[in-house]
Amino acid sequence: MLNHQNKPQPKEPLQLLSYNKYATTRVGIISLAGFSMAALSLLLQFLNYGAISVLNKKQLALVQLSSGETITARAVDPKERSDEVIKKFVSDTFITTFNWDGLVKIFNEKGEPITKQDTGVEVGRLNKKSNSKVTTRAYDAAFALSENEGFRPAFLKKLASITPTGVFNGDTQVSLIPRFISQPRQIKAGKWEIDFIGTLVTFERENNLGKGIAFNKTVTVSSISNPEYIPANTTDLAKKIYAARRAGLEITEIVDLNFGRRK
Repeated sequence: MLNHQNKPQPKEPLQLLSYNKYATTRVGIISLAGFSMAALSLLLQFLNYGAISVLNKKQLALVQLSSGETITARAVDPKERSDEVIKKFVSDTFITTFNWDGLVKIFNEKGEPITKQDTGVEVGRLNKKSNSKVTTRAYDAAFALSENEGFRPAFLKKLASITPTGVFNGDTQVSLIPRFISQPRQIKAGKWEIDFIGTLVTFERENNLGKGIAFNKTVTVSSISNPEYIPANTTDLAKKIYAARRAGLEITEIVDLNFGRRK
């Protein structure tokens, strides 16, 4: 009797790929490992790109000014302004606008500065009895105010109404003394509120002690775009306008400070 022994059948190779393609287990593992490494490499490249983008936004750069001075600069959103820039802009604008000594500096033909009595700038009367002039420096500083809805012209007429006529003949001087400037409160992108607390002191020729009144205001400022380059041969008036707005900000509203009101 013959022993019929079942012959071992060859094992069917493991199918790893579609479309009737076959590969051994070892080849399949190698292929899978290679695909995983490629996917991991692609993921690392995306992560590296994201990190570089963030660093590019935050990195500091050295910028050399036309004066030769080198400063550190950082790229920011076009509408973004730091708290320090906003506070300095409001402080500088108010101090220049509300300090009246009745003097103005001009340059003679040789380019030498000369101090003379300020005759003021006509801006119109708020009413029939009010003064119609503001100091030259106040007029220049007011270019920091917005032109929207006639805000700057209306402000200048109001400013003229409280400017003593004695400022223009040397009998009166007025000084603004800042007491406190708050941190800016952002209303929306590119717009902030800031509180200014100070005292407006009037000195007259016959009263050197001075008389002070409270000067407490809430100021609204907005970011603006300024020309990146100002031609040297531009007009003097244009230079004054750009100088008043060089911080990339403008004042859009000035109201009396309400200590109980906070947004």
